[in-house]
Amino acid sequence: MTETFPTAAHAEWMKRAEAALKGAGLERLTSVTLDGLKIAPLYPHQAAGPRALKAKAGAWVVAQKIDHPDLAQANTQILEDLENGANGLVLAFRGAPAAGAFGLDVASAADFATLLRNVLLDLIAVRFDAGKNAASLARLFAEYAKTHELDASRLSIDFALDPLLGDADALIAAATKLQAQGFGGPFFIADGRHWHEAGASEAQELALTLSAALATLRQLEKAGWPLEAAAAQISFVLAADASEFLTLAKCRALRHLWARVEEACGLTPAPLRLHAETAWRMLTKRDPWVNILRGTIASFSAGLGGADTMTVLPFTTALGLADPFARRIARNTQTILLCESNLGWVNDPAAGAGGFESLTANLTEKAWAIFQATEQQGGLFAALAAQGPQKAIRTVAAERDKRIARRLIPITGSSEFADLEETPVTVLQPGEAVREGLPGLAPHRDAEAFEQVRARADAILAQSGQRPRVFLANLGPLAAFTARATFAKNFFAAGGIEAFGNDGFTTQEALAQAFRESGCTIACLCSSDSVYAEQALAAAKALIAAGAESLYLAGKPGALADGLAQAGVTDYIFAGCNAIEVLQRLLAGA
Repeated sequence: MTETFPTAAHAEWMKRAEAALKGAGLERLTSVTLDGLKIAPLYPHQAAGPRALKAKAGAWVVAQKIDHPDLAQANTQILEDLENGANGLVLAFRGAPAAGAFGLDVASAADFATLLRNVLLDLIAVRFDAGKNAASLARLFAEYAKTHELDASRLSIDFALDPLLGDADALIAAATKLQAQGFGGPFFIADGRHWHEAGASEAQELALTLSAALATLRQLEKAGWPLEAAAAQISFVLAADASEFLTLAKCRALRHLWARVEEACGLTPAPLRLHAETAWRMLTKRDPWVNILRGTIASFSAGLGGADTMTVLPFTTALGLADPFARRIARNTQTILLCESNLGWVNDPAAGAGGFESLTANLTEKAWAIFQATEQQGGLFAALAAQGPQKAIRTVAAERDKRIARRLIPITGSSEFADLEETPVTVLQPGEAVREGLPGLAPHRDAEAFEQVRARADAILAQSGQRPRVFLANLGPLAAFTARATFAKNFFAAGGIEAFGNDGFTTQEALAQAFRESGCTIACLCSSDSVYAEQALAAAKALIAAGAESLYLAGKPGALADGLAQAGVTDYIFAGCNAIEVLQRLLAGA
Protein backbone atom coordinates (compact mmCIF):
# COMPACT_ATOMS: atom_id res chain seq x y z
CA MET A 1 0.00 0.00 0.00
CA THR A 2 1.43 3.35 -1.04
CA GLU A 3 1.31 6.02 1.61
CA THR A 4 0.87 9.65 0.55
CA PHE A 5 0.92 12.96 2.34
CA PRO A 6 -2.53 14.24 3.28
CA THR A 7 -3.93 16.88 0.96
CA ALA A 8 -4.28 20.28 2.63
CA ALA A 9 -6.71 22.86 1.28
CA HIS A 10 -5.47 26.32 0.37
CA ALA A 11 -7.48 27.79 3.23
CA GLU A 12 -5.63 25.54 5.68
CA TRP A 13 -2.26 26.64 4.30
CA MET A 14 -3.33 30.27 4.70
CA LYS A 15 -4.46 29.66 8.26
CA ARG A 16 -1.16 28.01 9.20
CA ALA A 17 0.89 30.76 7.53
CA GLU A 18 -1.02 33.52 9.30
CA ALA A 19 -0.53 31.72 12.59
CA ALA A 20 3.23 31.58 11.97
CA LEU A 21 3.17 35.34 11.36
CA LYS A 22 1.35 35.80 14.67
CA GLY A 23 -1.60 37.52 13.03
CA ALA A 24 0.47 40.04 11.07
CA GLY A 25 -1.18 38.96 7.82
CA LEU A 26 0.31 37.65 4.59
CA GLU A 27 0.20 41.13 3.07
CA ARG A 28 3.53 41.87 4.72
CA LEU A 29 5.10 39.14 2.55
CA THR A 30 3.49 40.37 -0.67
CA SER A 31 5.79 42.26 -3.04
CA VAL A 32 4.75 44.63 -5.82
CA THR A 33 6.64 44.87 -9.10
CA LEU A 34 7.33 48.06 -11.01
CA ASP A 35 4.38 47.11 -13.22
CA GLY A 36 2.15 47.15 -10.16
CA LEU A 37 1.75 43.36 -10.15
CA LYS A 38 1.47 41.70 -6.76
CA ILE A 39 3.48 38.58 -5.96
CA ALA A 40 1.94 36.81 -2.98
CA PRO A 41 3.69 34.24 -0.77
CA LEU A 42 1.08 31.48 -1.27
CA TYR A 43 -1.01 30.37 -4.23
CA PRO A 44 -3.33 27.41 -4.76
CA HIS A 45 -2.56 24.90 -7.47
CA GLN A 46 -3.82 25.98 -10.87
CA ALA A 47 -4.60 23.82 -13.83
CA ALA A 48 -2.26 24.70 -16.65
CA GLY A 49 -3.98 26.84 -19.26
CA PRO A 50 -3.09 27.11 -22.95
CA ARG A 51 0.62 26.42 -23.21
CA ALA A 52 2.76 28.07 -25.86
CA LEU A 53 5.65 25.63 -25.90
CA LYS A 54 9.02 25.55 -27.60
CA ALA A 55 9.24 24.14 -31.09
CA LYS A 56 11.59 21.45 -29.88
CA ALA A 57 11.66 19.89 -26.45
CA GLY A 58 14.94 19.35 -24.68
CA ALA A 59 18.04 21.33 -23.84
CA TRP A 60 18.47 24.88 -24.98
CA VAL A 61 21.41 25.90 -27.18
CA VAL A 62 24.45 27.10 -25.22
CA ALA A 63 25.38 30.15 -27.31
CA GLN A 64 28.68 31.78 -26.40
CA LYS A 65 29.23 35.44 -27.20
CA ILE A 66 32.24 36.18 -29.45
CA ASP A 67 33.42 39.80 -29.48
CA HIS A 68 37.25 39.86 -29.61
CA PRO A 69 38.37 42.58 -32.10
CA ASP A 70 41.31 40.44 -33.25
CA LEU A 71 39.72 37.88 -35.57
CA ALA A 72 42.43 35.27 -35.09
CA GLN A 73 41.97 35.52 -31.33
CA ALA A 74 38.22 35.38 -31.80
CA ASN A 75 38.63 32.19 -33.82
CA THR A 76 40.66 30.70 -30.97
CA GLN A 77 37.85 31.61 -28.59
CA ILE A 78 35.26 30.01 -30.86
CA LEU A 79 37.13 26.73 -31.12
CA GLU A 80 37.77 26.63 -27.38
CA ASP A 81 34.09 27.31 -26.64
CA LEU A 82 32.84 24.67 -29.06
CA GLU A 83 35.29 22.10 -27.78
CA ASN A 84 34.17 22.70 -24.20
CA GLY A 85 30.40 22.66 -24.16
CA ALA A 86 29.01 25.41 -26.36
CA ASN A 87 26.89 24.42 -29.35
CA GLY A 88 26.01 27.89 -30.51
CA LEU A 89 27.61 31.27 -31.09
CA VAL A 90 26.55 34.90 -30.86
CA LEU A 91 28.79 36.92 -33.16
CA ALA A 92 28.86 40.45 -31.73
CA PHE A 93 30.24 42.78 -34.39
CA ARG A 94 31.89 46.14 -33.84
CA GLY A 95 29.30 48.90 -33.79
CA ALA A 96 26.48 46.76 -32.48
CA PRO A 97 24.91 48.07 -29.25
CA ALA A 98 25.64 44.81 -27.44
CA ALA A 99 29.32 44.85 -28.46
CA GLY A 100 30.05 47.82 -26.23
CA ALA A 101 33.62 49.00 -26.59
CA PHE A 102 34.68 45.89 -28.50
CA GLY A 103 33.24 43.64 -31.21
CA LEU A 104 34.32 41.61 -34.22
CA ASP A 105 36.02 43.76 -36.85
CA VAL A 106 34.78 42.15 -40.08
CA ALA A 107 35.04 44.07 -43.35
CA SER A 108 35.18 41.32 -45.99
CA ALA A 109 34.36 37.72 -46.78
CA ALA A 110 38.02 36.95 -46.14
CA ASP A 111 37.61 38.24 -42.60
CA PHE A 112 34.78 35.75 -42.10
CA ALA A 113 37.16 33.05 -43.31
CA THR A 114 39.66 34.05 -40.62
CA LEU A 115 36.98 34.22 -37.96
CA LEU A 116 35.39 30.87 -38.80
CA ARG A 117 38.46 28.81 -39.70
CA ASN A 118 37.93 25.12 -38.80
CA VAL A 119 34.40 25.85 -37.52
CA LEU A 120 31.81 23.29 -38.64
CA LEU A 121 28.94 25.69 -39.13
CA ASP A 122 26.43 23.01 -40.10
CA LEU A 123 26.68 21.53 -36.60
CA ILE A 124 25.97 24.65 -34.54
CA ALA A 125 23.49 27.53 -34.25
CA VAL A 126 24.72 31.08 -34.92
CA ARG A 127 23.11 34.41 -34.17
CA PHE A 128 24.47 37.68 -35.54
CA ASP A 129 24.53 40.71 -33.25
CA ALA A 130 25.40 43.37 -35.81
CA GLY A 131 23.23 46.40 -35.12
CA LYS A 132 23.08 48.91 -37.97
CA ASN A 133 25.58 46.91 -40.04
CA ALA A 134 23.50 43.72 -40.10
CA ALA A 135 22.57 43.87 -43.80
CA SER A 136 26.12 44.44 -45.06
CA LEU A 137 27.53 41.75 -42.76
CA ALA A 138 24.88 39.31 -43.92
CA ARG A 139 25.92 39.98 -47.51
CA LEU A 140 29.58 39.35 -46.65
CA PHE A 141 28.69 36.13 -44.86
CA ALA A 142 26.69 34.93 -47.85
CA GLU A 143 29.71 35.64 -50.04
CA TYR A 144 31.92 33.69 -47.64
CA ALA A 145 29.49 30.75 -47.62
CA LYS A 146 29.38 30.64 -51.41
CA THR A 147 33.16 30.86 -51.76
CA HIS A 148 33.60 27.98 -49.29
CA GLU A 149 30.84 25.94 -50.92
CA LEU A 150 28.69 25.76 -47.80
CA ASP A 151 25.15 24.48 -48.19
CA ALA A 152 23.13 27.48 -46.99
CA SER A 153 20.04 25.35 -46.40
CA ARG A 154 21.90 23.29 -43.78
CA LEU A 155 23.08 26.30 -41.76
CA SER A 156 21.25 27.60 -38.69
CA ILE A 157 21.99 31.32 -38.98
CA ASP A 158 19.84 33.95 -37.30
CA PHE A 159 20.85 37.10 -39.16
CA ALA A 160 19.03 39.36 -36.66
CA LEU A 161 18.11 42.17 -39.02
CA ASP A 162 16.52 44.81 -36.81
CA PRO A 163 14.26 47.43 -38.45
CA LEU A 164 14.69 49.63 -35.38
CA LEU A 165 18.37 49.98 -36.27
CA GLY A 166 18.22 50.27 -40.06
CA ASP A 167 16.15 51.05 -43.13
CA ALA A 168 13.35 48.50 -43.31
CA ASP A 169 13.24 48.37 -47.11
CA ALA A 170 16.98 47.70 -47.32
CA LEU A 171 16.75 44.99 -44.65
CA ILE A 172 13.84 43.29 -46.39
CA ALA A 173 15.75 43.38 -49.68
CA ALA A 174 18.75 41.78 -47.92
CA ALA A 175 16.53 39.08 -46.41
CA THR A 176 14.90 38.38 -49.77
CA LYS A 177 18.31 37.86 -51.33
CA LEU A 178 19.49 35.65 -48.50
CA GLN A 179 16.41 33.51 -48.89
CA ALA A 180 17.00 33.22 -52.62
CA GLN A 181 20.54 32.03 -51.85
CA GLY A 182 19.12 29.16 -49.81
CA PHE A 183 19.36 30.45 -46.24
CA GLY A 184 16.43 29.46 -44.07
CA GLY A 185 16.62 32.23 -41.49
CA PRO A 186 15.19 33.52 -39.32
CA PHE A 187 16.25 36.85 -40.81
CA PHE A 188 14.63 39.43 -38.52
CA ILE A 189 14.71 40.02 -34.80
CA ALA A 190 12.56 41.72 -32.18
CA ASP A 191 15.08 42.67 -29.52
CA GLY A 192 13.91 43.24 -25.96
CA ARG A 193 17.35 44.44 -24.88
CA HIS A 194 16.62 47.88 -26.37
CA TRP A 195 14.01 48.42 -23.70
CA HIS A 196 15.47 46.45 -20.80
CA GLU A 197 18.83 48.21 -20.89
CA ALA A 198 17.10 51.61 -20.78
CA GLY A 199 15.28 50.57 -17.61
CA ALA A 200 11.97 49.15 -18.85
CA SER A 201 9.78 47.01 -16.64
CA GLU A 202 9.03 43.42 -17.58
CA ALA A 203 5.64 44.30 -19.09
CA GLN A 204 7.14 47.21 -21.03
CA GLU A 205 9.90 45.00 -22.42
CA LEU A 206 7.37 42.40 -23.51
CA ALA A 207 4.93 44.90 -25.00
CA LEU A 208 7.48 46.85 -26.99
CA THR A 209 9.23 43.72 -28.20
CA LEU A 210 5.86 42.46 -29.38
CA SER A 211 5.18 45.80 -31.09
CA ALA A 212 8.54 45.61 -32.86
CA ALA A 213 7.73 42.11 -34.13
CA LEU A 214 4.33 43.23 -35.38
CA ALA A 215 5.85 46.25 -37.12
CA THR A 216 8.28 43.93 -38.92
CA LEU A 217 5.44 41.58 -39.83
CA ARG A 218 3.51 44.45 -41.39
CA GLN A 219 6.55 45.63 -43.34
CA LEU A 220 7.18 42.14 -44.70
CA GLU A 221 3.53 41.74 -45.70
CA LYS A 222 3.64 45.11 -47.46
CA ALA A 223 6.74 43.92 -49.34
CA GLY A 224 4.82 40.90 -50.62
CA TRP A 225 5.87 38.18 -48.20
CA PRO A 226 3.14 35.67 -47.32
CA LEU A 227 2.03 36.37 -43.77
CA GLU A 228 2.74 32.88 -42.43
CA ALA A 229 6.22 32.82 -43.98
CA ALA A 230 6.92 36.31 -42.67
CA ALA A 231 5.96 35.39 -39.10
CA ALA A 232 8.32 32.41 -39.21
CA GLN A 233 11.23 34.74 -40.06
CA ILE A 234 11.07 36.76 -36.82
CA SER A 235 12.97 35.64 -33.73
CA PHE A 236 12.98 37.29 -30.31
CA VAL A 237 15.56 38.28 -27.71
CA LEU A 238 14.71 38.88 -24.06
CA ALA A 239 17.01 39.98 -21.25
CA ALA A 240 17.16 37.52 -18.36
CA ASP A 241 17.97 39.10 -15.01
CA ALA A 242 18.33 37.95 -11.43
CA SER A 243 14.63 38.35 -10.62
CA GLU A 244 13.98 34.65 -11.05
CA PHE A 245 10.17 34.62 -10.85
CA LEU A 246 9.74 37.52 -13.25
CA THR A 247 12.32 36.24 -15.73
CA LEU A 248 10.67 32.82 -15.88
CA ALA A 249 7.19 34.34 -16.21
CA LYS A 250 8.38 36.86 -18.80
CA CYS A 251 9.71 34.13 -21.10
CA ARG A 252 6.48 32.16 -20.77
CA ALA A 253 4.35 35.29 -21.32
CA LEU A 254 6.07 36.19 -24.58
CA ARG A 255 4.92 32.97 -26.20
CA HIS A 256 1.33 33.63 -25.16
CA LEU A 257 1.51 37.21 -26.43
CA TRP A 258 2.89 36.27 -29.84
CA ALA A 259 0.27 33.54 -30.16
CA ARG A 260 -2.40 36.22 -29.62
CA VAL A 261 -0.90 38.31 -32.40
CA GLU A 262 -0.76 35.33 -34.74
CA GLU A 263 -4.39 34.50 -34.03
CA ALA A 264 -5.40 38.13 -34.62
CA CYS A 265 -3.63 37.92 -37.99
CA GLY A 266 -5.57 34.81 -38.90
CA LEU A 267 -2.58 32.53 -38.45
CA THR A 268 -2.34 29.27 -36.58
CA PRO A 269 0.04 29.96 -33.68
CA ALA A 270 3.44 28.40 -34.19
CA PRO A 271 6.27 28.22 -31.65
CA LEU A 272 8.52 31.26 -31.76
CA ARG A 273 12.31 31.20 -31.49
CA LEU A 274 13.40 32.79 -28.23
CA HIS A 275 16.96 33.85 -27.48
CA ALA A 276 17.69 34.77 -23.86
CA GLU A 277 20.74 36.76 -22.81
CA THR A 278 21.70 37.49 -19.23
CA ALA A 279 21.03 41.14 -18.57
CA TRP A 280 23.77 43.70 -19.05
CA ARG A 281 21.78 46.05 -16.81
CA MET A 282 22.26 43.85 -13.74
CA LEU A 283 26.05 43.55 -14.04
CA THR A 284 28.30 45.34 -11.58
CA LYS A 285 31.87 46.58 -11.64
CA ARG A 286 32.23 46.27 -7.88
CA ASP A 287 32.71 42.78 -6.49
CA PRO A 288 32.03 41.40 -9.99
CA TRP A 289 32.29 37.85 -8.64
CA VAL A 290 28.67 38.23 -7.57
CA ASN A 291 27.79 38.53 -11.27
CA ILE A 292 28.43 34.77 -11.47
CA LEU A 293 25.51 34.20 -9.10
CA ARG A 294 23.32 36.67 -10.96
CA GLY A 295 24.11 34.98 -14.26
CA THR A 296 23.29 31.58 -12.81
CA ILE A 297 19.91 32.73 -11.49
CA ALA A 298 19.09 34.46 -14.77
CA SER A 299 20.00 31.52 -17.00
CA PHE A 300 18.23 29.06 -14.68
CA SER A 301 15.05 31.13 -14.85
CA ALA A 302 15.11 31.74 -18.60
CA GLY A 303 15.89 28.08 -19.23
CA LEU A 304 12.88 26.95 -17.22
CA GLY A 305 10.85 29.69 -18.91
CA GLY A 306 11.44 28.11 -22.30
CA ALA A 307 14.39 29.86 -23.94
CA ASP A 308 15.55 28.10 -27.11
CA THR A 309 19.06 29.53 -26.94
CA MET A 310 20.91 31.12 -24.05
CA THR A 311 23.87 33.46 -23.78
CA VAL A 312 25.48 34.10 -20.39
CA LEU A 313 27.57 37.26 -20.40
CA PRO A 314 30.99 36.83 -18.75
CA PHE A 315 30.98 38.15 -15.20
CA THR A 316 33.65 40.76 -16.04
CA THR A 317 31.73 42.27 -18.97
CA ALA A 318 31.20 45.60 -17.18
CA LEU A 319 34.97 45.96 -16.78
CA GLY A 320 36.28 45.02 -20.19
CA LEU A 321 36.95 42.22 -22.66
CA ALA A 322 36.54 38.89 -20.92
CA ASP A 323 39.55 36.61 -20.47
CA PRO A 324 39.43 32.80 -20.88
CA PHE A 325 38.56 32.25 -17.22
CA ALA A 326 35.49 34.51 -17.30
CA ARG A 327 34.40 32.97 -20.59
CA ARG A 328 34.77 29.47 -19.15
CA ILE A 329 32.64 30.39 -16.15
CA ALA A 330 29.93 31.76 -18.47
CA ARG A 331 29.99 28.61 -20.55
CA ASN A 332 30.08 26.23 -17.61
CA THR A 333 27.19 27.98 -15.90
CA GLN A 334 24.91 26.59 -18.59
CA THR A 335 26.71 23.25 -18.84
CA ILE A 336 26.10 22.57 -15.16
CA LEU A 337 22.45 23.56 -15.39
CA LEU A 338 21.92 21.28 -18.36
CA CYS A 339 24.23 18.35 -17.73
CA GLU A 340 24.21 18.13 -13.94
CA SER A 341 20.88 19.69 -12.98
CA ASN A 342 19.13 18.34 -16.11
CA LEU A 343 16.99 21.43 -16.55
CA GLY A 344 16.32 20.62 -20.19
CA TRP A 345 14.50 17.39 -19.46
CA VAL A 346 11.08 18.90 -18.67
CA ASN A 347 9.20 21.18 -21.03
CA ASP A 348 7.55 24.09 -19.17
CA PRO A 349 8.11 22.79 -15.62
CA ALA A 350 6.29 25.79 -14.12
CA ALA A 351 2.98 24.69 -15.64
CA GLY A 352 0.33 24.25 -12.96
CA ALA A 353 2.30 26.05 -10.25
CA GLY A 354 -0.12 28.65 -8.91
CA GLY A 355 2.45 31.37 -8.39
CA PHE A 356 3.98 31.08 -11.85
CA GLU A 357 0.67 30.61 -13.65
CA SER A 358 -0.76 33.68 -11.90
CA LEU A 359 2.31 35.81 -12.53
CA THR A 360 2.50 34.73 -16.17
CA ALA A 361 -1.16 35.56 -16.72
CA ASN A 362 -0.94 38.93 -14.97
CA LEU A 363 2.23 39.86 -16.82
CA THR A 364 0.64 38.82 -20.12
CA GLU A 365 -2.41 41.01 -19.53
CA LYS A 366 -0.34 44.00 -18.41
CA ALA A 367 1.96 43.72 -21.43
CA TRP A 368 -1.01 43.31 -23.76
CA ALA A 369 -2.55 46.52 -22.42
CA ILE A 370 0.69 48.43 -23.08
CA PHE A 371 0.92 46.81 -26.51
CA GLN A 372 -2.63 47.90 -27.36
CA ALA A 373 -1.88 51.45 -26.21
CA THR A 374 1.14 51.50 -28.53
CA GLU A 375 -0.98 50.26 -31.41
CA GLN A 376 -3.56 52.97 -30.74
CA GLN A 377 -0.78 55.51 -31.27
CA GLY A 378 -0.25 54.15 -34.77
CA GLY A 379 2.21 51.38 -34.01
CA LEU A 380 5.70 51.31 -32.57
CA PHE A 381 7.42 53.71 -34.97
CA ALA A 382 4.71 56.36 -34.56
CA ALA A 383 4.78 55.91 -30.79
CA LEU A 384 8.57 56.28 -30.70
CA ALA A 385 8.38 59.40 -32.84
CA ALA A 386 5.93 60.86 -30.30
CA GLN A 387 8.31 59.83 -27.45
CA GLY A 388 5.58 57.85 -25.68
CA PRO A 389 7.51 54.65 -24.91
CA GLN A 390 10.62 56.63 -24.02
CA LYS A 391 8.74 58.70 -21.46
CA ALA A 392 7.07 55.65 -19.93
CA ILE A 393 10.38 53.80 -19.65
CA ARG A 394 12.13 56.80 -18.11
CA THR A 395 9.37 57.00 -15.49
CA VAL A 396 9.82 53.35 -14.54
CA ALA A 397 13.62 53.65 -14.62
CA ALA A 398 13.47 56.66 -12.29
CA GLU A 399 11.31 54.74 -9.84
CA ARG A 400 13.71 51.77 -9.95
CA ASP A 401 16.69 54.07 -9.38
CA LYS A 402 14.86 55.58 -6.43
CA ARG A 403 14.29 52.14 -4.91
CA ILE A 404 17.89 51.17 -5.56
CA ALA A 405 19.13 54.36 -3.89
CA ARG A 406 16.99 53.52 -0.87
CA ARG A 407 18.26 49.91 -1.00
CA LEU A 408 14.72 48.63 -1.38
CA ILE A 409 16.05 46.83 -4.43
CA PRO A 410 19.36 45.54 -3.06
CA ILE A 411 22.40 44.93 -5.25
CA THR A 412 24.69 42.47 -3.52
CA GLY A 413 28.29 43.63 -3.58
CA SER A 414 27.32 47.20 -4.42
CA SER A 415 24.52 48.54 -2.23
CA GLU A 416 24.55 45.57 0.16
CA PHE A 417 27.48 43.65 1.62
CA ALA A 418 30.07 45.69 -0.24
CA ASP A 419 33.59 44.30 0.03
CA LEU A 420 36.17 47.01 0.64
CA GLU A 421 38.93 44.46 0.11
CA GLU A 422 37.46 42.82 -2.97
CA THR A 423 39.62 40.44 -4.95
CA PRO A 424 40.51 42.04 -8.30
CA VAL A 425 39.62 40.38 -11.59
CA THR A 426 41.51 40.33 -14.86
CA VAL A 427 40.31 41.24 -18.34
CA LEU A 428 42.05 41.03 -21.71
CA GLN A 429 41.41 44.70 -22.38
CA PRO A 430 39.80 47.19 -20.00
CA GLY A 431 36.95 49.13 -21.48
CA GLU A 432 33.68 50.66 -20.42
CA ALA A 433 30.79 48.43 -21.40
CA VAL A 434 28.82 51.33 -22.86
CA ARG A 435 25.68 50.68 -24.86
CA GLU A 436 24.15 52.80 -27.58
CA GLY A 437 20.44 53.18 -27.06
CA LEU A 438 17.56 54.15 -29.31
CA PRO A 439 16.79 57.88 -29.56
CA GLY A 440 15.48 59.10 -26.23
CA LEU A 441 16.60 56.00 -24.36
CA ALA A 442 19.84 55.90 -22.38
CA PRO A 443 21.05 52.42 -21.41
CA HIS A 444 22.45 52.21 -17.91
CA ARG A 445 23.34 49.59 -15.34
CA ASP A 446 21.47 49.44 -12.05
CA ALA A 447 24.60 49.71 -9.91
CA GLU A 448 26.03 52.82 -11.54
CA ALA A 449 24.95 55.28 -8.83
CA PHE A 450 26.64 53.28 -6.07
CA GLU A 451 29.69 52.74 -8.27
CA GLN A 452 30.03 56.49 -8.71
CA VAL A 453 29.97 56.96 -4.94
CA ARG A 454 32.61 54.25 -4.54
CA ALA A 455 34.72 55.96 -7.21
CA ARG A 456 34.67 59.17 -5.16
CA ALA A 457 35.83 57.26 -2.08
CA ASP A 458 38.57 55.60 -4.12
CA ALA A 459 39.75 59.01 -5.30
CA ILE A 460 40.07 60.12 -1.69
CA LEU A 461 42.04 56.95 -0.94
CA ALA A 462 44.36 57.61 -3.88
CA GLN A 463 44.95 61.21 -2.83
CA SER A 464 45.39 60.73 0.91
CA GLY A 465 46.44 57.11 1.20
CA GLN A 466 43.50 56.44 3.49
CA ARG A 467 39.86 55.61 2.98
CA PRO A 468 37.14 57.84 4.41
CA ARG A 469 36.44 56.43 7.88
CA VAL A 470 33.58 56.43 10.34
CA PHE A 471 33.82 55.68 14.05
CA LEU A 472 30.92 53.55 15.28
CA ALA A 473 29.88 54.93 18.65
CA ASN A 474 28.29 51.80 20.08
CA LEU A 475 26.26 52.51 23.19
CA GLY A 476 25.11 50.10 25.87
CA PRO A 477 25.48 46.33 25.97
CA LEU A 478 26.35 44.17 22.96
CA ALA A 479 22.78 43.02 22.44
CA ALA A 480 21.60 46.62 22.22
CA PHE A 481 23.94 47.90 19.51
CA THR A 482 24.91 44.87 17.39
CA ALA A 483 22.04 45.04 14.91
CA ARG A 484 22.43 48.73 14.12
CA ALA A 485 26.23 48.63 14.21
CA THR A 486 26.14 45.84 11.61
CA PHE A 487 23.65 47.83 9.55
CA ALA A 488 25.83 50.94 9.75
CA LYS A 489 29.01 49.12 8.77
CA ASN A 490 27.28 47.65 5.73
CA PHE A 491 25.67 50.99 4.88
CA PHE A 492 28.93 52.95 4.87
CA ALA A 493 30.82 50.22 3.04
CA ALA A 494 28.41 50.69 0.11
CA GLY A 495 30.02 54.11 -0.30
CA GLY A 496 33.59 52.86 0.04
CA ILE A 497 33.75 54.14 3.62
CA GLU A 498 35.40 52.10 6.33
CA ALA A 499 33.54 51.82 9.65
CA PHE A 500 35.42 51.01 12.85
CA GLY A 501 33.54 48.92 15.38
CA ASN A 502 34.18 48.25 19.06
CA ASP A 503 32.71 46.48 22.08
CA GLY A 504 30.61 49.42 23.18
CA PHE A 505 30.97 52.11 25.83
CA THR A 506 29.36 52.60 29.21
CA THR A 507 30.67 56.11 29.91
CA GLN A 508 30.84 59.28 27.86
CA GLU A 509 34.47 59.76 28.82
CA ALA A 510 35.49 56.36 27.44
CA LEU A 511 33.50 57.04 24.25
CA ALA A 512 35.14 60.42 23.68
CA GLN A 513 38.61 59.06 24.39
CA ALA A 514 38.20 56.17 21.96
CA PHE A 515 36.94 58.54 19.28
CA ARG A 516 39.94 60.85 19.65
CA GLU A 517 42.33 57.91 19.48
CA SER A 518 40.66 56.57 16.31
CA GLY A 519 41.76 59.57 14.26
CA CYS A 520 38.30 59.76 12.69
CA THR A 521 36.41 63.00 12.16
CA ILE A 522 33.05 61.30 11.54
CA ALA A 523 31.07 59.22 14.03
CA CYS A 524 27.82 57.27 13.99
CA LEU A 525 25.78 56.47 17.09
CA CYS A 526 24.58 52.86 17.19
CA SER A 527 22.23 51.29 19.70
CA SER A 528 18.62 50.46 20.48
CA ASP A 529 15.82 53.01 20.81
CA SER A 530 15.68 52.48 24.57
CA VAL A 531 19.41 53.15 24.96
CA TYR A 532 19.13 56.19 22.68
CA ALA A 533 16.43 57.59 24.95
CA GLU A 534 18.82 57.41 27.90
CA GLN A 535 22.26 58.10 26.38
CA ALA A 536 22.08 59.50 22.82
CA LEU A 537 21.98 63.22 23.68
CA ALA A 538 24.91 63.05 26.09
CA ALA A 539 26.90 60.80 23.75
CA ALA A 540 26.34 63.18 20.82
CA LYS A 541 27.56 66.15 22.84
CA ALA A 542 30.61 64.20 24.00
CA LEU A 543 31.54 63.27 20.43
CA ILE A 544 31.14 66.82 19.17
CA ALA A 545 33.30 68.06 22.03
CA ALA A 546 35.89 65.40 21.11
CA GLY A 547 36.17 66.83 17.60
CA ALA A 548 33.51 65.06 15.51
CA GLU A 549 32.88 67.15 12.41
CA SER A 550 29.93 65.05 11.28
CA LEU A 551 27.71 62.91 13.45
CA TYR A 552 25.24 60.27 12.28
CA LEU A 553 22.73 58.15 14.11
CA ALA A 554 21.68 54.67 13.00
CA GLY A 555 17.91 54.64 13.16
CA LYS A 556 15.12 57.18 13.02
CA PRO A 557 15.22 60.03 15.56
CA GLY A 558 11.57 59.88 16.57
CA ALA A 559 10.74 62.09 19.55
CA LEU A 560 14.45 62.82 20.08
CA ALA A 561 14.79 64.70 16.76
CA ASP A 562 15.00 68.23 18.17
CA GLY A 563 17.32 67.30 21.01
CA LEU A 564 19.62 65.29 18.75
CA ALA A 565 19.85 68.15 16.27
CA GLN A 566 20.80 70.55 19.07
CA ALA A 567 23.35 68.02 20.36
CA GLY A 568 25.06 67.94 16.96
CA VAL A 569 23.60 64.97 15.05
CA THR A 570 23.75 65.95 11.38
CA ASP A 571 22.15 62.97 9.60
CA TYR A 572 20.36 59.67 10.08
CA ILE A 573 20.78 56.30 8.39
CA PHE A 574 17.96 53.76 8.44
CA ALA A 575 16.31 51.15 6.25
CA GLY A 576 14.67 52.99 3.37
CA CYS A 577 16.66 56.22 3.60
CA ASN A 578 18.26 57.55 0.42
CA ALA A 579 21.69 55.97 0.82
CA ILE A 580 23.10 57.64 -2.28
CA GLU A 581 22.29 61.13 -1.00
CA VAL A 582 23.61 60.41 2.51
CA LEU A 583 26.86 58.93 1.20
CA GLN A 584 27.36 61.75 -1.29
CA ARG A 585 26.99 64.33 1.50
CA LEU A 586 29.44 62.44 3.67
CA LEU A 587 32.08 62.17 0.94
CA ALA A 588 31.63 65.78 -0.10
CA GLY A 589 32.88 66.81 3.33
CA ALA A 590 35.57 64.14 3.60
